[in-house]
Amino acid sequence: MNIEQARFNMIEQQIRPWNVLDQDVLDLLSLVRREEFVPAAHRGLAFFDTEIPLPGGENMLAPKVEARILQEAAVKKHEHVLEIGAGSGYMAALLAHKARHVTTVEIDPELKALAEQNLSAYGISNVDVVLGNGAQGWKGDQEYDVIVISGALPFLPDSFLSQIKIGGRILAIIGAAPVMSLQVITRTADKVYDTVKVFELMASPLHAATEPSHFTF
Repeated sequence: MNIEQARFNMIEQQIRPWNVLDQDVLDLLSLVRREEFVPAAHRGLAFFDTEIPLPGGENMLAPKVEARILQEAAVKKHEHVLEIGAGSGYMAALLAHKARHVTTVEIDPELKALAEQNLSAYGISNVDVVLGNGAQGWKGDQEYDVIVISGALPFLPDSFLSQIKIGGRILAIIGAAPVMSLQVITRTADKVYDTVKVFELMASPLHAATEPSHFTF
């Protein structure tokens, strides 16, 4: 396989047609080599339009979804980012090139180690990979400029809303099969949040996500 041709085809045939037109994002997808963050057994799928299996039953999002999230996040150089679901570390690597600092939370110890190894091997030093369950928000009093949730949630727990700064954005895939959408929730004032549904998609659920109650009264 001609890797550079496959990367070019991924960007031009999958990602750009999904309205990813920010040249900085497209350049970053060429700079950060996705195949280096894919488990060796699945490296041949690195540029395919599909989710890629990871240890522990988790998955990398499809390339066009990662790219669209990155574009919609519009991370700036001074901003602090929280990611829920480190996976292989690829999304954290992309975010790290645009942010001041990234904290990425991973529930699976094997994946935490994999993400740390991949990020270190890539020379990325402004990412902290921490072990824990961030599906209901992350502990501590720190507020973030951007929160990216790298997996689908049936609904957004309220705890995330208090962790975003005024002017900050939460990017989350919300819903249950067959109806999910990428949503951007912007905190516009102390208790005011603006939600925009960007596009519909299907994605694997985030591990340990809280299921909605099915009781009826």
